[in-house]
Amino acid sequence: MLVSDKELKNLKLRSIKIGDLKDLAKSNNLTVFNNGPDTIKELMKLDHRIIDKFIKNKYKEKVRERQGLISNTDLVSELKKVTDLTWGAVQGQLDQRIQVEYVRRYYRYDDLLANVKKTLHNTITSYVMATWYNHWSTVLIEDYTSIHPRVIPTLKNNFGIDIFFDNQPFDLKTTYLPKNFSMEKAIEDPKSLAVWMYENQGAQRFGDDNRLFIVLIDTKNPSESWKLKREVEFVNKKIDHFFDASNVTADDEIIFSFQNRTYTAIAKVLLITK
Repeated sequence: MLVSDKELKNLKLRSIKIGDLKDLAKSNNLTVFNNGPDTIKELMKLDHRIIDKFIKNKYKEKVRERQGLISNTDLVSELKKVTDLTWGAVQGQLDQRIQVEYVRRYYRYDDLLANVKKTLHNTITSYVMATWYNHWSTVLIEDYTSIHPRVIPTLKNNFGIDIFFDNQPFDLKTTYLPKNFSMEKAIEDPKSLAVWMYENQGAQRFGDDNRLFIVLIDTKNPSESWKLKREVEFVNKKIDHFFDASNVTADDEIIFSFQNRTYTAIAKVLLITK
């Protein structure tokens, strides 16, 4: 369901760290409290525009700090050094694999060390490389999305909310087209893809929060879609066009089923195809 204006303001304030909340109150001549709930209650008096400007400025500071360590141009150059994206291990199961295939299998030190160097080293290297690529390419996309004029980012980890767009909260998900989902169907009916991704999410990380999916698709070679994440200029143009032209309405509501229960959420899908 769409959130109310009051709930929206509360969610924005809850996405700000306590130290920054105090700064916001002080700069607007409001009472400064030592705890978050009272400070947020006081800050509810402020207009959205004041809160939004404060958040945007703080987020831009964060981006500048990161760019002081490595510029976007240099980061893209580093990402282009990755020639193959192979995970090598299933996320969350690496420790189990180490236990079963190495720790409990070998009882002689030299045998263990030899097999770790022979097979596990490559597996872990591939996994770390894939995770590294996925993290930093996502940082580029999320930073650009978050500084768009119609987007308000969060300033701290706030489960289920990464950005506010068109006065609604969203969990931002950057991903690829699932292997067993038709490309033609995704392009023709993006909402059906959103429903599929809600219904096929992992049970341990289940959520029914509003989500904005950025889905990258190489139409000629889907297995190479990961390379699109580092095509910054191309991706950024698609992001700008989407946020410039899109709105959030009740028509974005979806209904999905998960483990014999029915849920409702607001979902948007940005397909980036090439």
